[in-house]
Amino acid sequence: MTRPLARVGLPGVPSRPRAPKNGITCPYCFESVAPQRILFRCRGQAGRRQGCAPVLDEALAAYTGSTAGASLPPVFAASGRKGQAECPECGVATGNRACPECHNPLPSAYCDSPGRIVALVGAKNAGKSTYIAVLLHELMNRVGTELDASLVACDDRTIERYKRDFARPLLEERRLLPTTASAATGPREPLVYLLTRTRRGRRGRFARPRNDSLALVLFDTAGEDLRSREVTDLHLRYLEAADAVVFLVDPLELPGARTGVRDAVTAPRGAGDDPDSEPLNIIARVTDTLRQRHGTRPGEPLPVPVAVALTKIDVLRPGLLRQSALHRSRSGSGVLDLDDRDAVNEQVRALLHDWQAGQLDTYLGQQYADHALFGLSALGGVPDADRVGAGGVRPYRAEDPLLWLLYRFGMLEGVRPGGG
Repeated sequence: MTRPLARVGLPGVPSRPRAPKNGITCPYCFESVAPQRILFRCRGQAGRRQGCAPVLDEALAAYTGSTAGASLPPVFAASGRKGQAECPECGVATGNRACPECHNPLPSAYCDSPGRIVALVGAKNAGKSTYIAVLLHELMNRVGTELDASLVACDDRTIERYKRDFARPLLEERRLLPTTASAATGPREPLVYLLTRTRRGRRGRFARPRNDSLALVLFDTAGEDLRSREVTDLHLRYLEAADAVVFLVDPLELPGARTGVRDAVTAPRGAGDDPDSEPLNIIARVTDTLRQRHGTRPGEPLPVPVAVALTKIDVLRPGLLRQSALHRSRSGSGVLDLDDRDAVNEQVRALLHDWQAGQLDTYLGQQYADHALFGLSALGGVPDADRVGAGGVRPYRAEDPLLWLLYRFGMLEGVRPGGG
């Protein structure tokens, strides 16, 4: 007899995300903005429509570091709690909202939905850009279908950046992505998406389904930006605003893991030789930044959920994964299998200790109230020089960290198939 799934609630997390009431965090400058402070931007002149002429927006130019593209219709103050406001100069109604600090546009879907900022952190060779490209593609396709969910960009800038910097080179042209440019060279554009899930009722077939939405901001870091605490404080303010952090760790950066990789794979030049790029040191710097935001004392667990993922697990010798939880694929049932989650967590913990990197797990347990360990591969195979391998992009469990975070955010149910 098949045992029923045991659905597991999550203490302290609402079963349904709530709309923002106390304001939002700008996804560009990461300032906390109260609803009444949100600005509107005039729609301007178009065709026969009367409107304000473009003027140089000095706040926007200061953010981008250039006046190019900063001449726009003016912004004005109005109650940001409403979806529209009339320009006091030309009288034309507009729904274009803007951040009062940096004057970047605030998409309506972002303003009107509960939002979560997820920071992706890792050393230079951890594969952050590749991971983002593959994760978003999976959410738009296979995983989105599994979850009965849609992932839609909130603005044109996100659409353009995803196609230009991620999808076209990696998925279409099969070229490996370059390392992320340092924030010191100029502000980077975040990727702002609206994730909407259709959730079926539990009260029989006539129960009405409901749609839950979550604004998701993904922001990646350059490895160089995490080499010192000073650079982190100067350029990575988004860490202070992060609702969750995903640390990506290249196993080849762990000296004890290098004997367990395939014969055809060699560690990157200099791997493990730079103490500033060691995973534990990077995580410690980010932890310091988060403590400043939350005002917690050393040793007091931080409330930010943290996912730590070993990337490129496809390079591990096959014998290392045989009979392990990492050798199994997810069930793909549209829920988080907590039994599988526990098994993978323990397998990765065991690998870290086998590789003399157990201090990483110990530190996470001391500093964070909730952390989880993962193993994944964005490409699913060893690349050929600067190109994707002959088998193409074949991700393996790349979505696991985000599914766990959706569970933590109340957007995904957890089950124990064994009924425990």
